[in-house]
Amino acid sequence: MRPSPLGEGAHLGNIAVVHDLPLPHMKAADRRRAILERVLTGVDANVERLVSELGVSEATVRRDLTALAREGRIVRTYGGAAALMPVGSHEPEAPLEERKALQRDQKEAIARMAASFVRDGDAVLLDSGTTAAALARLLAAREDLHVYTTNLLAVTALAGLPKIRVTLIGGDVRPSSMGTFGPLAQLALSRISVDKAFLGADGVVAGVGLCEATAEQAYLKECIIRQAADIFVLVDSTKLGRARQQHWTPLERAWTLVTDSEAAPAQLEPFHALKQVQVIIAP
Repeated sequence: MRPSPLGEGAHLGNIAVVHDLPLPHMKAADRRRAILERVLTGVDANVERLVSELGVSEATVRRDLTALAREGRIVRTYGGAAALMPVGSHEPEAPLEERKALQRDQKEAIARMAASFVRDGDAVLLDSGTTAAALARLLAAREDLHVYTTNLLAVTALAGLPKIRVTLIGGDVRPSSMGTFGPLAQLALSRISVDKAFLGADGVVAGVGLCEATAEQAYLKECIIRQAADIFVLVDSTKLGRARQQHWTPLERAWTLVTDSEAAPAQLEPFHALKQVQVIIAP
């Protein structure tokens, strides 16, 4: 049996630990392996406990957690880390009416901040979801906008206004989000380009991307990203570091995260660590 890189004679949760190498002098790779094993085996992996058991500073533990999150091996949580959900598992989507009521004030604040980035004359794309619908309502007084959207709630808010042109990206309709998706939507997106795209998500994980309930949703967001000059991800703080679905849209270019003021520093830290991400907090 190969000995643990931590040495022989002690245990880190369910992980064997050795004494012939002082913990503070472990190599980063070995230390991160120990943290990863702890997370994957379901052992509590909060920062305070890891500092105590590894014998290193809080800053070192946070750097290790950020590195593992960037590699897509764990998800940062408030005060620690958790395992990504196993392939094939997922959390059921909440009904649309329930999602409308969740984090309502935070979503409105995020929408107001997002609206400040829209200029008269822009071509913008609004994703499906309740936060993008809130943004649509705030754009009603703008002039000379061309709004493309997969969001039927946004169409309801904007259709018929004389100074706003609305283009619905057609396709199949998901009743749970009142958004369009599928091959027709993908084809339509390939024929347009926009100045700014505003995306929602079930969750967003730094260094990994946007988490979605279906492969079709995840791929549609990827299509949107390809056609937009600037990308804005609008998510409330409960969705930061959240990986409760099994389909992903990678974010491999510059983008802006807009979230609410209830986001904790530990939730934001992995995003601040990425050079391609600008973090905006909505008051």
